Amino acid sequence: MKVIFLKDVPNVARAGEIKVVANGYGRNYLIPKKLAIPAVAETINLVEAKIASKVRTEAKTEAEMIEIASQIDGREIFIEARSGGKEKLYGSVTNADIASELENITGMIIDKRKIKLNEPINQIGSYDVVIRFTKDIMPAIKVTITEKKD
Repeated sequence: MKVIFLKDVPNVARAGEIKVVANGYGRNYLIPKKLAIPAVAETINLVEAKIASKVRTEAKTEAEMIEIASQIDGREIFIEARSGGKEKLYGSVTNADIASELENITGMIIDKRKIKLNEPINQIGSYDVVIRFTKDIMPAIKVTITEKKD
């Protein structure tokens, strides 16, 4: 039986692949669990159109990420925080704080989960921070923490 896989099936096929499987395996397992559909001319054309649409969307999204990365790469942002003695902060500066400051400066919304901190920022000073959009697109910014004047 020839089927088109809708989802990844470990050690069998990836989503979008067309493979020949045993009749019982396809009819009793793959199709009822909606992991695959029978491969006929109509479904093959439908799946190819979906794959092409997905590729176009991913390319557009990646181009947008590259544009944002080029605008923020190498930027320096300043964050004021309350501190106690010996330049120790009362709390810590989180990736959410960095994301909101980037949004204030650049006007672009950056997901706080994409900001990677090597260690918690809990002292006054300068820190290098990487923003990981994808495994290939990783702009770096410099975050400078200063003492908040009351």
